[in-house]
Amino acid sequence: FTASINSKTRPIKAPRYSLNPTMQPLETANKKFPSLFFQCADLLLPWLSPLDLASSSLTCKFLHQISKQITISRSLDASQNLETHPIPFINNTPDSEPYSYFVYTPCQILQLSNPSQQWGCFNSSIYLKQTVSSLLTIEDGFGCDCEGICSGDECVCCRLKPEFDSEFGFEYEVMSECGERCVCDLSCRNRLTQNGVSVRLRVVKDGRKGWGLHAGEFIRQGEFVCEYAGELLTTAEARCRQQKYDELAASGKCPSALLVVREHLPSGKACLRVNIDATKVGNIARFINHACDGGNLLTVLVRNSGMLFPRLCFFTSRDVLEGEELVFSYGDVRLSPNGLRCYCGSSYCFGFLPSENT
Repeated sequence: FTASINSKTRPIKAPRYSLNPTMQPLETANKKFPSLFFQCADLLLPWLSPLDLASSSLTCKFLHQISKQITISRSLDASQNLETHPIPFINNTPDSEPYSYFVYTPCQILQLSNPSQQWGCFNSSIYLKQTVSSLLTIEDGFGCDCEGICSGDECVCCRLKPEFDSEFGFEYEVMSECGERCVCDLSCRNRLTQNGVSVRLRVVKDGRKGWGLHAGEFIRQGEFVCEYAGELLTTAEARCRQQKYDELAASGKCPSALLVVREHLPSGKACLRVNIDATKVGNIARFINHACDGGNLLTVLVRNSGMLFPRLCFFTSRDVLEGEELVFSYGDVRLSPNGLRCYCGSSYCFGFLPSENT
């Protein structure tokens, strides 16, 4: 409002107030608004998918700047700060996709109905961390009672300690490690695959193959790289999802990362089937591409003492140079001659990726 005493008096503007109990002037409240707005944006925007994040960035310059910083943060570490070293995305192709969006888990988890995760926030993060160690352990399962460091001669968990041969790979396709029921801790030498990724890696995009996992440093032969982590599914759910993935893949969308592991029991009359889906929830193993010649990675089933299901782990079959892509064979079965194209580039390439009924 304006008020005047006489015609010679200049109009007096009433002070502006914000709608709060303290009745602070709006200019004072505006100084605090960016800080509060930033805190809210820091809590909400990291939960958004790339599409929703892009839409938010068009709202105002402030949200555009925050969205840009979140995008940069995501592209700098695919592991979302859950591994020892950051695993950056590198895209030198003409498209502008800075990263691949998924929910990261460093270990196997049970099936999720609506997976979501903060990724790219600045202050604090709430990460999904639901391990199966406490959920899928065998009741009254055995474990070693070694004090200090386990030894191969005395520890019951070390009886299947793998020995690497440069020509034939690992002596055993299944190796045993200490587990939940054991007295020893994670510093035990017989927990080689339980401390996450310890080598430096990169996720690099290729114009034909898409994203792929590359060595970020020289990796020696026989060294552990990572395990294949994702959602553990029932066979019925795995078949249902694979059917949807096949339909999407036929139209050039959503390449799946559903892996079926079959472990044949000693009797030979049955096999244990484990379905691991890393399409939406997984770790950096979801980026490992196929190679028709077997590649430079070996797959080993690792059983932890007292655990019901084995874990699929990757070890280098030879020395791997920095920048070299890490690949392994998806299998030899090809049911359809018109399947997805293979671009492994090896002299043994069949032209199509392996495929079989799930």
